[in-house]
Amino acid sequence: MDREDLADFLRRRREALQPEDVGLDPGRRRRTAGLRREEVAQLANMSTDFYARIEQRRGSRPSEATVAALARALRLTLDERDHLFHLAGYEPPARAIRSDHVTPALLRALDRLDTPAQVTSDLAVTLVQNELAVALLGDQTHYEGPSRSLFYRWFTDPEERTHYPAEDHEQHSRTYVADLRAVHGRDSGDAEARDLVHRLLAESPEFARLWDQHEVAVRRDTHKRVVHPTIGVIELDCQILTAEDQTERLILFTAEPGSEDAARLELLGVVGNQTFVT
Repeated sequence: MDREDLADFLRRRREALQPEDVGLDPGRRRRTAGLRREEVAQLANMSTDFYARIEQRRGSRPSEATVAALARALRLTLDERDHLFHLAGYEPPARAIRSDHVTPALLRALDRLDTPAQVTSDLAVTLVQNELAVALLGDQTHYEGPSRSLFYRWFTDPEERTHYPAEDHEQHSRTYVADLRAVHGRDSGDAEARDLVHRLLAESPEFARLWDQHEVAVRRDTHKRVVHPTIGVIELDCQILTAEDQTERLILFTAEPGSEDAARLELLGVVGNQTFVT
């Protein structure tokens, strides 16, 4: 427990909040910058005296449940929450709570993009695509079972690789395995990631070979060549923005302005997804 920094961090986060930020009535007279100690204690369901002792660098070490309550009361981000747990001498809770629900903020961002984009899980399950992404890659949201994951399809379904030039396949394989290794290693209790790895080890010798190399790297940006059935090969930059909980990723495909690939992307908007209709 880092008593000094814990007290300082709590005080500074408390002073950065206003009553209206946490649903409290500010009242007419406030001499304290930000929230009062008693207000934080009320929000965290603890005694004012106990909270005050923490800020005053005295008293007993707060429990993990108390630290979690303070993180909620102070509206901490996940990075700030993890920092608070470390200051109190605890390992922070696992961030990953994977679901098919897409964060509203990501959906709003997706709606405003004029380039191919999609939201996936950290296990490469496509949750939603805009129309240009469907036109570029086909509908990736209709799969069921383990095939929902691009990682699984890449190593078990030859059709998945037809979207990319053959000479790029090895690099994609290495990238996907390193990404999955990072997700798998992040939380030992992640049964979904563990099951996907076990399936791939059993079904794909290529995956098993690359898995043994123990490369670890979360994808954040990359360069891809996509083979479109009508337009041909399009070279794209791929930016990957990871949500705070690390389980959602907004993936954007863009081309250099004024390039032939940018012109192909414009043509993609005209062609649409008609070539993928089955």
